[in-house]
Amino acid sequence: MDIKSLNRLVWLGILMALGLTSNASRAAEQADCADTPLASDLQPLLTDEPVSLCRHLGDVVLVVNTASQCGFTSQYDGLETLHQRFRKRGFTVIGVPSDQFGGQEYADDADIAKFCKVNFGVSFPMYTRSQVTGDGAIPLYRALRDETGQAPQWNFHKYLIGRDGKVLGEWPSRISPDDNRLVSAIDEALGG
Repeated sequence: MDIKSLNRLVWLGILMALGLTSNASRAAEQADCADTPLASDLQPLLTDEPVSLCRHLGDVVLVVNTASQCGFTSQYDGLETLHQRFRKRGFTVIGVPSDQFGGQEYADDADIAKFCKVNFGVSFPMYTRSQVTGDGAIPLYRALRDETGQAPQWNFHKYLIGRDGKVLGEWPSRISPDDNRLVSAIDEALGG
């Protein structure tokens, strides 16, 4: 990140802390993120209002399409461990439940949220069930596919986005959250 971007983030943080953000600063934040996969809104589980993923610009983000009844569902444990391990350094996991692979996700967002919390203690942001591949894929996943040339082939496909909003890499489902290749890439993106 260049010094201008860093200064902008510092001032934006100060303004937010003081409650002085304006529509202009939110519009500027959106513009900074316009050419990144984060330039989309997602609906968090159990809420009525979509949120802009641009709020994660400046963080390192791991985007994962999830499913509650998959052979890879135990990866929630590892994702939560990564989230807890690196969150204070500016890292977050974003979970996007999808039913596109094997019909392995609950139909109701409340059931998804309960399953994630009760069984895995998930504290990272989880969004509403969405399409992640094909013509109906949500904008986030279309952008991830366009940048990497790779759409998810199954549940728990992982995309790492750097602080600048650019995709740093992608890992298929069989690469677990504790795999050294993924952990090293996250640590490096956070500045080692």
